[in-house]
Amino acid sequence: MAYSLNGDRGNMGKGFEELKVWQKAKDLAVLIYKITSDGKISKDFGLRDQMRRSAVSIPSNIAEGDERDTDKESVRYFYIAKGSLAELRTQLRIALEAGFLGKDEFAKIELDCSEIGKMLGGIIKHRKGEIRL
Repeated sequence: MAYSLNGDRGNMGKGFEELKVWQKAKDLAVLIYKITSDGKISKDFGLRDQMRRSAVSIPSNIAEGDERDTDKESVRYFYIAKGSLAELRTQLRIALEAGFLGKDEFAKIELDCSEIGKMLGGIIKHRKGEIRL
């Protein structure tokens, strides 16, 4: 089954691949790979690799959580995804302050991160039974 933007299960489909939050998180991971492939940040292997790991962890944990048998298990993985998102946001801030990212690029990515965080919060609340959609 798939979730709407807010985490509601809808029509039968491809599972996690139809989750809007997974799609946005996957797109963010692809973007992080692209921006860390060029410029100064591409030469800082530690930060570059950590950003990539954090970014990939977000959609990966969303997918794993959605495939779990119980809502309790799913929520655990969604919280892990949220933690990885916080890691990435920290690394992005460091990249900005170190001069590896421009302010406009940072602002766009930060907006995406904020939206993904809100979506994760929504799916967590839904799976915990705190909200009905």
